Parts: sequence; structure tokens; C-alpha cells
Amino acid sequence: MGVWQDGHMSNAEIAPPVSTPTILDRWEITAEQLTKAMDENPSCRGMLFGYIAEYKLREMWFTKRKGVTGEVVKDDDHDRENKGDLVVTYKGRPFRIESKSLQTNSVIQTAAGTYFGKAQCDASDRRRVKFPDGSTLETTCLLRGEFDILAINIYAFQNKWKFVFCKNQDLPKNTYRKYTAAQQKYLLPSLIPTFWPPQPPFRNEPFSLMEEMLKKPKNASKSVSFQPVSSRKPKSKSDSSGRAPA
Repeated sequence: MGVWQDGHMSNAEIAPPVSTPTILDRWEITAEQLTKAMDENPSCRGMLFGYIAEYKLREMWFTKRKGVTGEVVKDDDHDRENKGDLVVTYKGRPFRIESKSLQTNSVIQTAAGTYFGKAQCDASDRRRVKFPDGSTLETTCLLRGEFDILAINIYAFQNKWKFVFCKNQDLPKNTYRKYTAAQQKYLLPSLIPTFWPPQPPFRNEPFSLMEEMLKKPKNASKSVSFQPVSSRKPKSKSDSSGRAPA
């Protein structure tokens, strides 16, 4: 405990602040060693990048923001019934936000200085989906209505943390020819075209999207149901190295 001298605390008696060990301290490695390990293992780097993107998304857009109340919740990665990397309560209504990353080998910079790429947008596991017409399908495709807003980090465009946002209902439909028209209606494509500056239906912030959704009643029921296929191994997070997860 410090000692007061002439109205001031003696510096010699002030205990130094307690610092929390970093991941580098815990693993007893240097930043250079961690960087080398990530460079040598692209799949591991892609998985780590996906989780860092979730953290950046939460800190940049949903921490200490007007209208956002309570904690930003993250569902357990093994929860197959609830999809959404973050659950944000905005003006009393919870919104499920799905975070995805660009495939870096898809990135193109135009002569005009704009950017184009494709974001990997699928589930981490293969599910058996049952559609309203009674048909079933095993797929990793995400579903229309399975979450509220898609957030794509566009770090690969300029090596800066930026995001673009789109309502789930406004995302393009899956046009894979082996799916029936009834199935395509409910399946999202695995790759989503992404631009910077953003082009409709994407925007550079999420709050105008949430405001629009607040004006419409939330659909409490799902049009499709699914269950995981336990014989398949879960896939990694979106891989910013440019390689689609196996």
C-alpha cells in the first residue's frame, strides 16, 4: 500500500499494474514464430483469421453503439440449431449476424480503383435439409432466413478492417443446376460477389438494415428444417488464404 508524503503518494510504494499474459506469453513463442507458423499452415491461418474477423466486427460495430443493449452474444460453435456468429440486441430486438471472409485469390482491383471479390458463405458442417415441398438434401449451404444480416470483412481488398452488410433476405439465390427450383428458393450460394465501394444490396454499415427490419414483424417460424450429418467432419472458418475449406 502506498505512503502519503506531503500530500502525495510515494511512487516507491505504488504496486505496478498486473498485466494479463498474452497468447504469446502462454505459448512461450515470439510474434515472429507465430507469424511463421501461420504462414506455413494456411488452413490454420484462415480459421484464426475468421475468428479475429468476428472480434473486429463486434468491437468496431456493436460495442458502445447507440441502440445496442446488453452483451453481444456468440452462440456455441457446436450449436447446429442456431446460426449466426454474433447475436446483437438493437432497440430491443435480437439480430443474428453471420460473419464471413473474402477468398483472397478472387480479389480484383479495377483500373478505376474499385474492388471485386467473392466471399465464402456456407455452413461449417454438412446438414440434411428438409424443404416445404417434402424434398430433402445434404448440403453445406446456408439457408434463407437462417440468420438476419451477413457481414463480410473486406480486409483482403486493402489490408484494412472494413465490412459490408446485407440482409439475408436480399442475398442472391443459389442457382446450382442440380438443385430444384423449390430448393434454390431457400438455399444461399456458397460464394457471394462482393464489391468496394459496396453495391446494392450491400451497405457499409448495418444499422439502416436493422432499422428497416424493425419496421416489419419478425418471422418466428422457419420454412425449412435441418439436422446435422454426424458422419462428416466440421469445416473450418472462412479461409482468407483464398482456398475454400475442404
